[in-house]
Amino acid sequence: MKKDNIFWISYSDLMTSLFFVMLVLFVVTIGYLKYNIEDIKEQLVKIQELHIAVQKLPEEYFEYQPEYKRFKLNKQIQFQSGSSYINPKYYKYLIKVGNSISNLITELKNQQNFEKFDIKYLVVIEGMASKDNYSRNYELSYERALSLYRFWKSNGIIFNAIDCEIQISGSGTEGIREYSGKDEYKNQQFLIHIIPKMGKIHNNEE
Repeated sequence: MKKDNIFWISYSDLMTSLFFVMLVLFVVTIGYLKYNIEDIKEQLVKIQELHIAVQKLPEEYFEYQPEYKRFKLNKQIQFQSGSSYINPKYYKYLIKVGNSISNLITELKNQQNFEKFDIKYLVVIEGMASKDNYSRNYELSYERALSLYRFWKSNGIIFNAIDCEIQISGSGTEGIREYSGKDEYKNQQFLIHIIPKMGKIHNNEE
């Protein structure tokens, strides 16, 4: 009987110790989650601020379409049917477009209220094609986007890979299209998507 009492006392002490361990872990977990929730809230606010800031590209070159959350060049860059060749008459305008995007990303990167965030940018150049009888419209739309990227690069508009990722895409005759019928040819154009991406918060405190 005495041995049994010793056993139960030891078991009781063990369970009490485990209870306190679990209690401490619970408190630490709650504190950790509360801290992370505050970080997440701050990040969400900054993401909203970034999306608003990105919309400040010059209106003389860009039209922001809030319903699609994308930028459209406010000047129609028209291609010949079946061609990805950029007409030289658009060169001056497209250089200004590329510099505007590059300058905006640099400006946002240097703003103090964003400096502790690991902000990257995804710039998607989307080429489009019109619905016709051409059999390579998907490939053609990609080639149109690629021709713009190469044009920018040949004119010294090179985005820093550390801060900005460039994606070249072609939506062919699919995706969200604005024109149809007699205006179908106007779908032979570029679309620009600028997407901010936020990583871990950098704490500047020692």
